Amino acid sequence: MSASSWNDLPPDALRTLRDRFGERLTTSAAIRHDHGKSEARHETHPPDAVIFPRSTDEVVSVVQFCAAHRVPLVPYGAGTSVEGNAAAVRGGISLDMSEMNQVLSVNQGDFDCTVQAGVRRQQLNTHLRDMGLFFPIDPGADATIGGMASTRASGTNAVRYGTMRDAVLALRVVTADGREVLTSRGARKSAAGYDLTRLFVGAEGTLGVITEVTLRLHGVPEAISSAVCGFATLEGAVETVVHTIQLGIPIARVEFLDDVQMRAVNRWSKTDYPEVTTLFFEFHGSPRSVEEQAQTVAALAADNGGGDFQWSANAEDRSRLWKARHEAYYAALALRPGSIGWPTDVCVPISALAECIRATKADLEKASMPAPIVGHVGDGNFHVVFVVDPNNPAELREAETINHALIERALAMNGTCTGEHGIGLGKMDWLERELGDAVPLMRSIKQALDPQNIMNPGKIFRNLG
Repeated sequence: MSASSWNDLPPDALRTLRDRFGERLTTSAAIRHDHGKSEARHETHPPDAVIFPRSTDEVVSVVQFCAAHRVPLVPYGAGTSVEGNAAAVRGGISLDMSEMNQVLSVNQGDFDCTVQAGVRRQQLNTHLRDMGLFFPIDPGADATIGGMASTRASGTNAVRYGTMRDAVLALRVVTADGREVLTSRGARKSAAGYDLTRLFVGAEGTLGVITEVTLRLHGVPEAISSAVCGFATLEGAVETVVHTIQLGIPIARVEFLDDVQMRAVNRWSKTDYPEVTTLFFEFHGSPRSVEEQAQTVAALAADNGGGDFQWSANAEDRSRLWKARHEAYYAALALRPGSIGWPTDVCVPISALAECIRATKADLEKASMPAPIVGHVGDGNFHVVFVVDPNNPAELREAETINHALIERALAMNGTCTGEHGIGLGKMDWLERELGDAVPLMRSIKQALDPQNIMNPGKIFRNLG
């Protein structure tokens, strides 16, 4: 902890905290362990205690306690982050938002809603289903809305609907000194003061605790169809995506899976797709526009060496296709039982995408471990999942070397070290490599809003004390 161990805190202060939260404050070793681990390779860092608040007022009380006693505080969503974003590297309190799970309001006429931070993505869409509305940001995992805002998540629909940066209209935040702040009002645009909403979106809990989120919604499309197409070459698949975007086709999703990932998908999901570089598509719109989109993309795919372009408007077919895509990470791990996953991501301008994937694939073909490529290539973002033996230091070093080359390549192409995973523990050095002189400015903002460094310390920036 920042000042002393959990057991050294004043007994009266601890008693007040325990009296307020009762069984919703726990020091159980098993629960603490679960709140200290990442979905991926990072070492587990348990907090000293876990608290489950149910309201913004309760969050305020916890933050004020932490500020008064210099106790580290780590906001926790669903635990699906992959860069150690919610690990309690300095102990303290993990603030589990899962019981703040109420949809507070839906404004059908304004196409927006306000939810507590612990609402899950799928829960929200189930709530909206009968209103003709949906929330399109889909990172694959059934993450919490607060967690998605904190990591500036995106996912499979980003090519058409944008990312959390575009979806979040306003936030209710508890700052590091225990103040409750609403970052914006209900208007769709405003020129009033600093854009505090964008400041907290993507801050990974290092500036404050998000307790409520107001989101932009969209109407459910009249028609939806999906398609899958295998390609003779990696270049042909990527060029199909590039041409689709350049022609302005309003595609909703386009996902890239290389041959290694398709082999994993077939084994895991019991499918029988050709085990070649493959694109998954989804089209939204009127029945006629969906058909026209699919026909145009099918022609582009054929020109680039695509095979059978299988498309369907059947909901069952769509569900099976996207379930296979969303389970790609677990499918990759199943290629090598006993392994761990080391997922990494970069994002490059669409014009550089083919070259970046081609060079990355060449590196991976020489690797000693399986490492599938999968990605939301419609916006230039793709992932590599190194499937590594955690007990083999040489293999871990090899993955690190390939990852370094991947990020250096992306930066050289005017890209970014992370399109959606965030910085967390894993990419702090790369943030400095990418943004240089902008990083001290970020540090200044952090130090101004959290001078005691209690909010998710040890993340994004090194050496903040």
